[in-house]
Parts: sequence; C-alpha cells; structure tokens
Amino acid sequence: MKKFLLSISLLFSMIITAQDVKKPTVAKSALEGYYTSGKKVGFTAVDSLFQMNIGFRVQSRIGYGKEEGKSGVVEGEIRRMRLKLDGFVVNPKFGYKVELGFSARDIGTVAVGNSGNVILDGVFFYQPNSDLKLAFGQTKLPGNNQRVISSGSLELTDRSINNSKFNIDRDFGVFVEYAKEKKDKFYYGLKGAISKGEGRNWVKTSDDGIALTGKLELFPLGAFTKNGSNFEADLMREKTPKLMLSGGFSQNNNALRSQGQLGSSLYEARTLKSVFIDAVFKYNGWSATGAYMSRDANNPITVDALDITKSQAVFVGHGVDTQLSYVFPSEYQLIGRFSTQKVHDDIKTKSPNVDEYTVGLSRYLFGHKMKVQTELSYDNVQKYGSSVSNNWFARFQVEIGL
Repeated sequence: MKKFLLSISLLFSMIITAQDVKKPTVAKSALEGYYTSGKKVGFTAVDSLFQMNIGFRVQSRIGYGKEEGKSGVVEGEIRRMRLKLDGFVVNPKFGYKVELGFSARDIGTVAVGNSGNVILDGVFFYQPNSDLKLAFGQTKLPGNNQRVISSGSLELTDRSINNSKFNIDRDFGVFVEYAKEKKDKFYYGLKGAISKGEGRNWVKTSDDGIALTGKLELFPLGAFTKNGSNFEADLMREKTPKLMLSGGFSQNNNALRSQGQLGSSLYEARTLKSVFIDAVFKYNGWSATGAYMSRDANNPITVDALDITKSQAVFVGHGVDTQLSYVFPSEYQLIGRFSTQKVHDDIKTKSPNVDEYTVGLSRYLFGHKMKVQTELSYDNVQKYGSSVSNNWFARFQVEIGL
C-alpha cells in the first residue's frame, strides 16, 4: 500500500511539474490572444480581427405510426444533429455562417455523382449597416415562414405536410435583406435571392436556369420581442399584440427536380412558380399562425424519352396551414395544427389530397434550446378514385442545444 501511495504521489508530482513547464510556453501564449465573445460560446481575437461562435443541437425522437391496413411501425432516431459556426473576419461587417448536419436524414444516400448533404449552410455576409445585409453562398431561400424558422425553434416535432411538399429550402446564390426595424411602429422588410435552382450540394448536372425569389414582410404593430417572428411559440409573452404579414414569390427556371430545390429528378426541365403567404400573431403567451403555399408548372408530368412507361411529375397544387398555441407561465404549452393539401388535377392520379390534424404538448426547460415535445397526429389521405385511408402517428422528442 505504501508503495502504491508513493507511486501515485510521484505521478501527480510529474503531472504538476509538466503543467508548470508548459504553461508559460503554450497555454498562456494561446490564451493571451483571445477572449470570450459574450453571451455565445466562442471567442474573439483581442485585436478584434476574428470571431467564432460555436453552437450545436440534437433532436432525439421516438414514435409510433399506424397506417390503415398495415402493421404499426416504431421509430427511434437522432432526427437532427447540427453543428453551427458563425462570426466575422477582419471587421464585424464581414460575417460568415457555417451549419453542418450529421444525422442520417440530413446526409441522405451517398452515391456516385451525388454528394452527401453534410453542408447545410456555408455563406458569407457583408452588412454595411444595421438595415442592409448582402450574402453569397449556400443558405435558406426567403420562402414560407415556417421553413425560414430553424427546425430547433418549432412548437411541434416537425414542420407541416405542406412545408415538406411546397417549400423552396436552401440554394446556392446571392441574397439580400433590408429592414429598418421599429419597436412599436409600422415597418417593412424586403428579402430577395438569385440562386442556382437545384438546391443544396447539387453536383449531378448543370443547366442554364436560375431561380428568382422575392419576399415582402410587413410589421403593422412594430417588431416582435427578440425577433419573435423567427421562432414559434410566444415564449417572450408579448406585452402588446404583434403581427407579421408576408408574401413571397419564387420562379425556378428550367428546374431539374420535382420540387425545384428538392425532390426526385425530372426527365425534362420545367419552370416552377411558387407563392407563399404567411401571418404570425403573438400576444401574452398566445401564438396564431396561418400559411398558404402553392406551386404551378405547365405540363408538370415528364416522361423518359427512352422508356415512355417511366414518368416523374412536378409536385403542383396548394396547401393551407393553421396553428394555434398557448404557453402557460409554467412553460408548458398546448398546440393545435390543421393542414390541408390539395394537388393539381394534372397529378391527382399520382399524389393524394391530405388533411392532417395535430395536437401537441411541450415543456420548455430553457426556451427552444432545451425542451420536451409530444405530438399526436391523424392523417386523412384521399387517393384518386375515392379511396381513403386514415393514419395515426405519435411522437416524443427531446431537444438540447447551444
């Protein structure tokens, strides 16, 4: 025992001595040039020529689904796992944002000619003043509001069925934003983008089409607390009513995918036109949102020239979402959502109409950064020829992040 204690003492002495030797030459010199970046986790060079903030989030989910006429299915997965870096270089006017996704659904299937979708955002900003921002790279297009909101800032475990079919997601291009924010008075914001049109990390083929996107946001009652139009639930418990109304339009010329920036490959290029209308209202714990989304294209069904039995259609049609929630002072929340999705007559034999009813209960432990969510949904799927199926699914999800 004495030999053992002596050995431990000698080991600690060696470690302490080694640390004493290294401090002046490595650790101290490394730390002298940096300080923490404030409220975020990260660091800024003392000479203020560089800043990097680090964030992450993980969504862990279990669920059970039952489609009519089929056996129930149990799911368990890391739905999302994201790493985010942002900051500036040389001057705070020159910023950057990098976001990477590592879950199976983020990465997708890696095959020859198709890169894994690890890169979500990789974009550089120039912000000459507080009202104007210019950006270049890959990031979210200014489409429907629920898509612009981070998936970590949702009231329910995922976005609506309409968002999954009609949103325009991320793309590579040039972006611009303008808004002269006012606390209690009317103001407006403008957002626009000129982008490639095939979505993030597209390397399969090239084409001569581009996507043009524009969006107008109106704030009749002034700004939301802490940019509250960009996250769901009235966690700030707005002391006065706040309202955002927005309208957007996107035209994707010579698109090669069934949903523009998303979806399966088309056999022929098509020009897609999308419309987005959103409303967000918050007051004293209540939050109400409404959204309309649509996509249109001439002759949406494309056919393989080498095999006319094979076809792929653009997903055309429209959908409406309505959502209502209340956050109690205890940080528990009740949520209800109704979504209806109607496909265009041109594709009614290929895709069904769907109505979805959802109720949820959430508990916010640290805002959207740490929360527990439960959800129960019922889908009424109306297939062509009056065939109807009724499906159910339930989910439990825990999110934690920085």
